[in-house]
Amino acid sequence: MPNRQALGKMGEDIAVNYLEKEGYRILMRNYRCAFGEIDIVAQEKSDLVFIEVKTRRNVNYGLPFESVTKVKQQRIRKIALHYLQEMRPGIFDLRFDVVSILAEGEKTFEIELIKNAF
Repeated sequence: MPNRQALGKMGEDIAVNYLEKEGYRILMRNYRCAFGEIDIVAQEKSDLVFIEVKTRRNVNYGLPFESVTKVKQQRIRKIALHYLQEMRPGIFDLRFDVVSILAEGEKTFEIELIKNAF
């Protein structure tokens, strides 16, 4: 089983593949600024979507999406505002999604997409 950092990267790769199959257009991965990082920035139809990916090996500490706390949500919003100021993507409706991945081995996983998560 991969270490924590490798697990996170694997989860993001899985999420990107899943999102593309669901019709999302990936604009950027791992957008970083002084406030932190957003895992994925994508477009779905007329929505600009900021996506947090959470991957876990088991549910001992809860489901992956449960780790996106109010504090984490506030930080993601700040990062999204920074993205909008820096990239000036135009007029879009904004949305925050979470992709929750439960990795049950190297090739077995459960994916849950939560649209408008916060």
